Amino acid sequence: MRLAKYLATAGVASRRASEELVRAGRVTVDGATITDPASDVGPNDAVAVDGKAVSHGHIERVVYALNKPAGVLSTARDPQGRPTVVTMVPQTERLYPVGRLDIDTTGLILLTNEGNLAHRLTHPSFEVEKTYRAVVERPPVREAALRALRGGVELDDGPTAPARVRRVSADTIEITIHEGRKRQVKRMCDAVGHPVKRLQRVAFGPLQLGDLPRGRWRRLGDEEVRALMDAASALDQ
Repeated sequence: MRLAKYLATAGVASRRASEELVRAGRVTVDGATITDPASDVGPNDAVAVDGKAVSHGHIERVVYALNKPAGVLSTARDPQGRPTVVTMVPQTERLYPVGRLDIDTTGLILLTNEGNLAHRLTHPSFEVEKTYRAVVERPPVREAALRALRGGVELDDGPTAPARVRRVSADTIEITIHEGRKRQVKRMCDAVGHPVKRLQRVAFGPLQLGDLPRGRWRRLGDEEVRALMDAASALDQ
């Protein structure tokens, strides 16, 4: 198994963060510092991060759903001491967020201790859908704008994939995407002449935000976690 994947599946960090740990020279295998994330690791190798041994035995997977308020960062920590999603969930596990929401975007964000699940839920290649509710400027949102969003719009980093879009009211739409580019929904709405005033994520794959109050969290049940794993594995089948 490649070293970065080994660290991610052991719950040390996400795949990308694990690669950064290795490149930074913080990981040793059998006492030797390794800087190539693609190095192979065997079942009998002793892996350590910052001198602390990494166990690759059974880890209880935990996933939390949080209704993120505005003003909270979607990171594990912040050098400036601002509130983050991880600080909002009492925990004994090492958690990190699954993807990100902008600081002013509210709604459903997941936190987990399982790096491989986080990677699969967020990497574009697995096409896990996320649904957002956007309140926009310059209402009403007419059919031409909806058609443009559904077909894909041209952004500065290339055209978007087709999206599922429905009008909720004159100034509110729901849009489902699977790409996850930076500020994608806001940029898509800008492109069709309706800048976003407020944005909330209401679903992540099969998981709905539902009536979870703003700022509150809950631990997902086994069936919900399995549904997320199935969504992240759909393209492997």
